Amino acid sequence: MKHSLTLQIGPATFRIGSAWRAPIDQLANLYAGYPDRPGAIADFTVRLQPTNMLRRWVRPSIFITGDHGLADAAPMSLSHGLLAAEMGMNLQMALGWRRHLLLHASSAEKDGRALVMTGESGSGKSTLAALLGERGWRLMGDEFALLDLDNGAILPFPRLVSLKNQAIGLVQHVVGAQRMGPLLRATAKGDIRHLVPRPDAVAQMAQGAMPAMLLFPRFGHDAAIRPVGQGEAFMRLTQASTNYVALGEPGFVALTRFVTGVPACAMDFPSGEAAFEMIDRLWEDGA
Repeated sequence: MKHSLTLQIGPATFRIGSAWRAPIDQLANLYAGYPDRPGAIADFTVRLQPTNMLRRWVRPSIFITGDHGLADAAPMSLSHGLLAAEMGMNLQMALGWRRHLLLHASSAEKDGRALVMTGESGSGKSTLAALLGERGWRLMGDEFALLDLDNGAILPFPRLVSLKNQAIGLVQHVVGAQRMGPLLRATAKGDIRHLVPRPDAVAQMAQGAMPAMLLFPRFGHDAAIRPVGQGEAFMRLTQASTNYVALGEPGFVALTRFVTGVPACAMDFPSGEAAFEMIDRLWEDGA
């Protein structure tokens, strides 16, 4: 690829190559505070390449590939190149990472203990994690929580936080525009804008924390909390993991230890402020 950048995010190193300069420049700007790893041997390679030679110049169209890829993935507009790069990194992790149990979850740390939040798209977990990171917590990640197979710790993966639709305005009102990436309109998931994590999240991205609570949030409902049993938590987390089956017995042992040692709750919430009050109460009572 003509243009490239090497990034370290948590324990993973990525080399992103692109036929176009713009996505690499956007990545370099938003990840400027992350460790500089030029020439490092990358764990994964991501390639943003044209669907054909003509599409490099005329109505530029990106096909995401790399060490791991999906042959039937839909191409993306060059105007969404930053999103394509982020999706490419996530794809490599989801299909190729084997050092930890990957949970599709957000996580934040407070007082040396980690809160893990998982749920379907639109559940509010990314927005909650982003805003907790502005309220005295350390953001550990919004896309993947990495569960250590040996000691059960949650390790950070603090990539850019992907905010969608109404969440963009909510978070920008708190953090200001200076830590926000460009607004990407009309993507497959609506409008998207990325948030750069606070410097402390980046500086401490090699420092894990033991999980103290598992939360299944659900936005847009009257406030309610219910305990989640170990069996239900186990099944929901296997569905939220991209490499549970590939890890085999070590993944089963790590997940069993997690669900038997960490209290779990389902939390419905109508607004961010209601969610923060509920999380604070749960944290004080059970974490």
